[in-house]
Amino acid sequence: VMSLLWQCAIVLAVVAASAANEDFNVDCEKHTIKVTWKVSPELVEHAARLFLGHCVPSTFSVLPTGEGMVTFHYNLNGCAIKKRVTGKKHIYSTSLTYRPNRKPKPAAISHHIECVYIRPEGWIPPFLIPAYGSAEGHGGLVFHMALLNEDLTGLAKSSLFPLGSFIPIWAAVDQKDHQPLLLLLEECVAATTPELQSASLVYPIITNKGCLADGKTGNSRFLPRYHSSALLLYLQSFKFALGEEVYIHCKLVAWDPEVFDIEKKACHYIKETGEWELLDDPSQSDICKCCDSSCKPRLKRGVDSEPQGLVQNSVLGPLTIVENSETGIPSEFVKYPTVEQGW
Repeated sequence: VMSLLWQCAIVLAVVAASAANEDFNVDCEKHTIKVTWKVSPELVEHAARLFLGHCVPSTFSVLPTGEGMVTFHYNLNGCAIKKRVTGKKHIYSTSLTYRPNRKPKPAAISHHIECVYIRPEGWIPPFLIPAYGSAEGHGGLVFHMALLNEDLTGLAKSSLFPLGSFIPIWAAVDQKDHQPLLLLLEECVAATTPELQSASLVYPIITNKGCLADGKTGNSRFLPRYHSSALLLYLQSFKFALGEEVYIHCKLVAWDPEVFDIEKKACHYIKETGEWELLDDPSQSDICKCCDSSCKPRLKRGVDSEPQGLVQNSVLGPLTIVENSETGIPSEFVKYPTVEQGW
């Protein structure tokens, strides 16, 4: 039986130094992170202002030396810990801080912490198992994004893509105990930073409430669905930020699978016909006509009849797009993969 235990590497970087030399240790466990922090006697009386992300210490004790021993032990999905996904890694990052004053005032001490989990060779992602999506469970929805290999048989082994090649991106939402859901990508942009800011340079990929704009200027498209709760975006690599690290920022929406309109749709451009097509029902492609103008919301929508949508902002990366000569992969070998129906 293949072991699903992930190898773990820890990356620690000091963002701001303190007057005293605090010692801290990080254990990246399978589902949790444990941080022990020995603080100076001056900070002992301010233990309530020590944080991991936004979480206060799990335990605190005073040592015979007068120093304090602080322990944070929390789930990786808590404490506002941020997660990034690459083809080979899951990266969880947060900050260990001392905040004498409340936000927005800056922390007096801040240590950046990352837990990097590397999947073992030959690991098979659960979304490729036919029963995926039928797991029982309770709680909120869980959204996913990942880079796939060119055959769509597993996760990408590299985050390096030659210009003009295709980047298979998988997005999904766990069904759990919910009624059947439709996964949509409402907006996606490429940026050179893991966090979007007002000054960030971006490259639009999906705009206008689900229009794959990059498919009109390039050859990007959606591939046929194997389940309503998952979507495969076949993105052609672009010249934006060539040679730099790129992050794909997307707004994922879980929606009613029976309802499409100009605000909730997945439309791609078919160059052979010169028209936009609705991925899930080409007979309703008229709702994609607004992709060439503006898919504005309706002036008024009946509250009682409106399906409830759930939204998650996700970031995928970093990945790097390079000139073909830098990879040695001839562009003529880049082809569309096939998707077996009925996965």
